[in-house]
Amino acid sequence: MKNLFIIAALFGLFASSCNLPNSNKETNQTTKDTSIISKPDLKLTSDIMTPEVLWSFGRISEVSVSPKGDMLVFGVKYYSIDQNKGNNDLYTMDIDGNYFKQITKTAFSEYNPEFMPDGKHIAFLSPESGSMQVWQMDIDGKNKKQISFVDNDINGFKISPDGKKILFIKEVKLDTTAQDKYKDLPKSTGKIITDMMYRHWDKWTESYSHIFVADMGDSIKTATDIMKGEQYDSPRKPFGGMEEINWSPDSKTIAYTSVKKKGLAYTLSTNSDIYLYNTETKTTTNASEGNMGYDACPVFSENGKLLAWESMEHDGYESDKNRIFIKNLETGEITNYSKNFDDNARQFAWKGNYKLYFISDYHGSDEIFELTLSTDSIKRITYGVHDYRSVAITKKGLVGMRQSMSMPSEIFSINPKTGDEKQISFVNKDLLDQLTMGKVEARWIKTFDQKDMLVWVIYPPHFDSTKTYPALLYCEGGPQSTVSQFWSYRWNFQMMAANGYIIVAPNRRGLPGFGTKWNQQISGDYGGKNMKDYLTAIDKLSKEPYIDANRLGAVGASYGGFSVYWLAGHHNKRFKAFIAHDGIYDLEAQYVETDEMWFPNWDLGGAPWDKNPIAKRSYANSPHKFVDKWDTPILVIHGGHDYRILDAQGFSAFDAAKLRGIPAEMLYFPDESHWVLHPQNGILWQRTFFEWLDKWLK
Repeated sequence: MKNLFIIAALFGLFASSCNLPNSNKETNQTTKDTSIISKPDLKLTSDIMTPEVLWSFGRISEVSVSPKGDMLVFGVKYYSIDQNKGNNDLYTMDIDGNYFKQITKTAFSEYNPEFMPDGKHIAFLSPESGSMQVWQMDIDGKNKKQISFVDNDINGFKISPDGKKILFIKEVKLDTTAQDKYKDLPKSTGKIITDMMYRHWDKWTESYSHIFVADMGDSIKTATDIMKGEQYDSPRKPFGGMEEINWSPDSKTIAYTSVKKKGLAYTLSTNSDIYLYNTETKTTTNASEGNMGYDACPVFSENGKLLAWESMEHDGYESDKNRIFIKNLETGEITNYSKNFDDNARQFAWKGNYKLYFISDYHGSDEIFELTLSTDSIKRITYGVHDYRSVAITKKGLVGMRQSMSMPSEIFSINPKTGDEKQISFVNKDLLDQLTMGKVEARWIKTFDQKDMLVWVIYPPHFDSTKTYPALLYCEGGPQSTVSQFWSYRWNFQMMAANGYIIVAPNRRGLPGFGTKWNQQISGDYGGKNMKDYLTAIDKLSKEPYIDANRLGAVGASYGGFSVYWLAGHHNKRFKAFIAHDGIYDLEAQYVETDEMWFPNWDLGGAPWDKNPIAKRSYANSPHKFVDKWDTPILVIHGGHDYRILDAQGFSAFDAAKLRGIPAEMLYFPDESHWVLHPQNGILWQRTFFEWLDKWLK
């Protein structure tokens, strides 16, 4: 469940290794919307960030390179707090950052920009006609026209390299509902459930994402469903995007990712595979058959003879090491190029047929690496206090989206030979120039058992070492998600620092980027060494003269919320306030409530009724078993559409605190899931968060 929090923290972050969730696409926008949301022109009266300023940053996404490698097209999304929604427009510039231009400006969002093979046009998704369809325009934004006219929304597409075909994804209804079964009850809202995985993360499982292929033309109306009748998804939900589907260079093969399991079998397995569909023979083969873990995000080499993808070894372990697998499609030989690389690899980009660029989380940052196939060697390209979120090839080198704890994503060019990086987009420069960010410092400390642990410390703006400040222990979710240099629109460290807090953010045991052994340790050890890591970190940092050890709080979401609930029963009065968002309170109830059963089976050792030592230890460490020791004010936050950790967990924790006579408050969002995506809810979250902390720590 690395899915558990990094997505929550990074949303626009963190979780399938391929991509971020695409559920923020506002596919319900139609021509009924009349107001255009544009970049705000803000003149700040203070250099300290506020929630309103945080929601004013532009959010860059979907960077696409032209066929010649000389231009970029990408999306930038701005939010309106008053309208309580966002709008995504498209922009272009060259790979040096020149000729920056907005090419769409409408009252609805455009997505999925892609240069067409002729290099003279851009295809994109737009809801202008009433449903999300494929459109095209000149590269300057002129001569816009609709080219697809299919039923229902298209959720993503890719044009074949020769420009003659297009593949796209859309939802297909295959299951029989109660209303289908009983035609005389069309207004009934009941659901007849016969198998597991009936809902997933934030939505009920009522349809499947399928890939369709059609001939290109001015009026695409019919297409072939290459997964016809299959009750499976491609891409995987909810985090998979178009990076899970790719054309071969000769335009004859579609490689795609899918878990071809259903119901109980799906909820017990992480075995996704790479499938190859031949558009001429209309046959499908399994390219990764025999590997039992996740296989995802296939990418063809330039000559089409090699296929690279991300691969995990073990079935049921979603946070396994993400390896580089490359298959020779002529010989069938598969090579693991991560044998001597002890960290994850994702976001593959081929240069020709012999070099592969990828991103890996390493020691608290996400960096770009280069694999040279001829020598089977991996070289680190970038070094810095930042996270790369994407990497792509240009005619001069590389481009990628880069962010840090102090800056939202911008586009950078990278020289792969020297590692030199140059910022080429400045979407948020005007706002950043008006703000003072707090210092971000890397501290390596010794754990209770003398292991080296990286702890990020973030200081308030205008920090004065002669003063004392309250401090927050940040508890990471996942549980296997790096505390990297992410920029979040909710769990934003600079936002916390701007409110006068020092943040202590440990990369405790169970996080990737520090070798597989460090990452794997947390499985079967909830409430164990990783909790000692938290206490060690806050104990050591609170000895600093500028941290007031009598004004400490602990905050976290998902597994971080579990950590807060657990610490509440074990902290020995270290903390004066807690905040838990979407946290697991009762592990026994969580086992039978959650959607993906492979997670507790692996990480907790099985079900509560299992008698093996790992399961017994895991459930003995459930936070609800230590409520009798709770003695500290706690704020509980939860979403009503969170089907990963049900809202019953939050209500139970809140009720238990009130019954124990502990000061407690609950912030409940009936319309939010494991994330908080609406602007006004996001600002309410921030205000409630800091009002609670200020009440008890200031």
